[in-house]
Amino acid sequence: MAATITLAIMGLVLGLGLAFAADVFKVEVDTRLEEVEKLLPGYNCGACGYPGCSGFAEGIVNGEVEALSDCKPGKDEHYDPILAYLKDHPNKDGSIIQIKK
Repeated sequence: MAATITLAIMGLVLGLGLAFAADVFKVEVDTRLEEVEKLLPGYNCGACGYPGCSGFAEGIVNGEVEALSDCKPGKDEHYDPILAYLKDHPNKDGSIIQIKK
């Protein structure tokens, strides 16, 4: 009986510790990254100079990419929705990402 109570108390303490650590060390993820990546062709070819479409999407959202045409397999059918999405979803400070086709 004592072992069961001890294990229950340890489980409770460790569970609370994990819940606290998850709250303190959580990572905020920009949801625009996932949405922009969905709008890219999805070839993950690296022709843009970034490690796949997720890297290119991160570069777009961070304002590092100068032109969407760096994505070689992409066409206007991919660029126009990305530009519209970025226009509708500005940065946290309210600024809009300026990027060329």
